Amino acid sequence: MGMTEIERFNADWLQAWSNKDVERLLTFYTEDADYLDPQVPAGIKGHDALRAYLTGLFAALPATRYTPEAVWDVEGGYCGRWYLDAGEGEAAMRMRGFDFVQMRDGRISFNEVYTHTLPAA
Repeated sequence: MGMTEIERFNADWLQAWSNKDVERLLTFYTEDADYLDPQVPAGIKGHDALRAYLTGLFAALPATRYTPEAVWDVEGGYCGRWYLDAGEGEAAMRMRGFDFVQMRDGRISFNEVYTHTLPAA
């Protein structure tokens, strides 16, 4: 993938996260993908585990908006930094995150997420 393709893929992927569209998100991942984030630091593997995790996560979150900030090409994939805005008023939350993504056949085979909370905008 060239940088333009990576940027497009990343923006489409983050839009699926914003939409909380579990089935659409799964189309971005290989069937045997490994996924890690601060909620599942030991990781989960495969579509069934990822579907269950995302369904529970999205049910617990208010409306969300992921905004891509930058992507960097790395061997076998890319790294992407983004912002998450969620909720409103006193319940508003803002995070900055970073994904390390490895690709296989145009889909994510490994995804490790790092995040930290920022003051709400």
